[in-house]
Amino acid sequence: MVQPKYHVFICTSCRINGQQKGFCHSKNSIGIVERFMEEIEDRGLSGDVVINNTGCFGICDKGPIVVVYPEGAWYGNVSEEDVERIVEEHFENGTPVSELLI
Repeated sequence: MVQPKYHVFICTSCRINGQQKGFCHSKNSIGIVERFMEEIEDRGLSGDVVINNTGCFGICDKGPIVVVYPEGAWYGNVSEEDVERIVEEHFENGTPVSELLI
């Protein structure tokens, strides 16, 4: 069993019936998930970082939301442009990106 160093949850506004609609979805959270997956793969971090999409975290006004465990770091208003920085600073260097934390 793989024991990742980081477990990342990204709100994609996924509903129980499988539909994706809502604030984070409307702000391109699917693209954010894809960008994280690309960065993780490109940097050879697949064994260290697991990415999961989630339903609503309930703080839509701060979305798209990305939550990273084990630290419990909550990032808000994340864009595709922020992904590279999160991967480099947080996952590779161990320092959460303070400007994005909520």
